[in-house]
Amino acid sequence: MSRESDLRHDLASLDPTLRNRLDAAGFDAERLVTLAAPLLSRAPRAARADGDSPAGATADRNERNRVRGVVEPPRPGDVCDAPARADGDPAAYARRAALGAAALRRGEVAFCVMAGGMATRMGGVVKALVEALDGRSFLELRLNENAFWSRRAETHVPLWLMTSDATDAPIREALSKLGAAGHVATFRQDLGVRLTQEGRLFMGDDGQPSTYAPGHGDLPDALRRSGLLSSFVDRGGKYVWIANLDNLGASIDEALLGAFIEQGADVLVEVAPKADGDRGGIPVWADAEGPDGVTTRRLQVLEEFRLPAGFDASAVRVFNTNTFLVRAESLLRANVRYSWFEVEKKVGARVAVQFERLLQELTAALPAVYSRVPRDGVASRFLPVKDFDELARRRDDIRAVAEARGMMPPKP
Repeated sequence: MSRESDLRHDLASLDPTLRNRLDAAGFDAERLVTLAAPLLSRAPRAARADGDSPAGATADRNERNRVRGVVEPPRPGDVCDAPARADGDPAAYARRAALGAAALRRGEVAFCVMAGGMATRMGGVVKALVEALDGRSFLELRLNENAFWSRRAETHVPLWLMTSDATDAPIREALSKLGAAGHVATFRQDLGVRLTQEGRLFMGDDGQPSTYAPGHGDLPDALRRSGLLSSFVDRGGKYVWIANLDNLGASIDEALLGAFIEQGADVLVEVAPKADGDRGGIPVWADAEGPDGVTTRRLQVLEEFRLPAGFDASAVRVFNTNTFLVRAESLLRANVRYSWFEVEKKVGARVAVQFERLLQELTAALPAVYSRVPRDGVASRFLPVKDFDELARRRDDIRAVAEARGMMPPKP
């Protein structure tokens, strides 16, 4: 039996209950077999005690991840500052704010937050339920924010939460206890199974296949699968704001929405100025191959590990905050040619392999514009929280933002 046949046998032998969960969450067994080809083609080896990949396998993976062709930094004018009241053009700011406010009143905006994460650096809890301020969880602050904007718009602003297999039940239970409004909905992202470094099913310490969420690139497919997006478009919905649930700086902004509407692109990417040591996805000009095989030159977000050897990422002074404004119709219809990245994950004392995709690849498929947003003070739109230390360091800014944007009750 070939090694590919071994993997196919493993997948065919999955417990029917697990297989039903996988299938309901967009699992594609044939895609996994195809993605596993580099693992299956490697010569068998004895397992190393430290679980690390051999240097050749790592070099091969790194090379596969790199984009081909010429990659160039953004050109002057490619990245514009987000609208601000004090930007020296109050008439332009007022015009954009009015345009955004009118879209909100017409019910054309939905807010979607990614809530599938387990906070491993916070003790393996559901991150949405971690206390952020004064006994209130990130989830509760998002619900307060949504209530604020729904009152301001005088209509229900849909709030969608992308959960995962691990977070769905706890978040649903919390929403029920908090009395979430009817326009707040959850939808579940994809579910995958991990492999060994040799391309067999990775079994957890409990003897069962180890499952995982394949990344925020699941969002468009999962949102379409839920029916929420198509129903929204049918009702006249036009724009979807997408953000990480724990980044409370990423909230609705009428002027930024208005600027996006004026620009007429399909995607707006919020980028933040780099500080020393920052790494992440950056906007660059690179070739993007569409599903039809046609190559288009686009300003797109690429992670640093995808850049050609020798490209100086530090020369690009902004990075992706993982906050996007997307035209709903484009999000519904987009046919994204996703790259799937092989990632080694420590599971207990062992190393597993999983395949992930990134939401920012929307920018390789759709015309995108880039807005440089502030990351400090009450105007900040980038306040990520990875662990309790970071939460403590950012608490003053988080409090200022939460109080200014309707997430906290007004002071007496």
